[in-house]
Amino acid sequence: MAKKVTFSVFRYRPDRDDEPRYVDYQVEIRRPGMMVLDGLNQIRWEQDGTLAYRRSCREGVCGSDGLNINGVNRLSCVTHIEEVSDRRLVIQPLPSLPVIKDLVVDLGEFLDKYFLVKPYLINREPPPDRERLQTPEERKKLDGLYECILCGCCSSSCPSYWADPKYLGPSALLNVYRFIQDSRDTGADERLQILDDRRGVWRCHTILNCVMACPKNLNPTQAVAGLKKALVSRRY
Repeated sequence: MAKKVTFSVFRYRPDRDDEPRYVDYQVEIRRPGMMVLDGLNQIRWEQDGTLAYRRSCREGVCGSDGLNINGVNRLSCVTHIEEVSDRRLVIQPLPSLPVIKDLVVDLGEFLDKYFLVKPYLINREPPPDRERLQTPEERKKLDGLYECILCGCCSSSCPSYWADPKYLGPSALLNVYRFIQDSRDTGADERLQILDDRRGVWRCHTILNCVMACPKNLNPTQAVAGLKKALVSRRY
């Protein structure tokens, strides 16, 4: 007989329900290495077709299936069920983000903050005949920055992000630093101006939750420290 694990899943429809509730489902471990997403699929396909959650690539690349699993933000598609618990998993939507239905959250404000910091190459110099070149050393500076998949796990794990809805958050700040470090980019000053207030880099209190939550093992706190250093250097 297949082993079973209890999934206690957050259920809520704001347009219909007065309060959220948790519903327990029994998930069968039918093969070694089953992921949390496999368990959610089993529930939706075989037990309750009304359960809502996001998923796409199943490979930890698209970032669409960020969830809070036993109190930690993770990607459900790369999180092994039995690595979290062999008895009970509490599955919730990412904290601090508005719930649309069940485990699906509204990422509109999160993405607005990302676009606010101009996450694209800015270079007003005349373009060269071919591509803008980088040395291997210049390219290496982008490692640990460009890999962000915008899953929201870092920002929604940040107490400063919970406390201040206007705080840009670690994801947006990491992506700013990615372009400031890019030798081909000349937009550092205009981006840093956006960050130089209490809802920008100075709101970060180095709690490090973002580092623990990132499924790509990136370090947004280190990026924020780099941004603070760049702001101080420009000011003094």
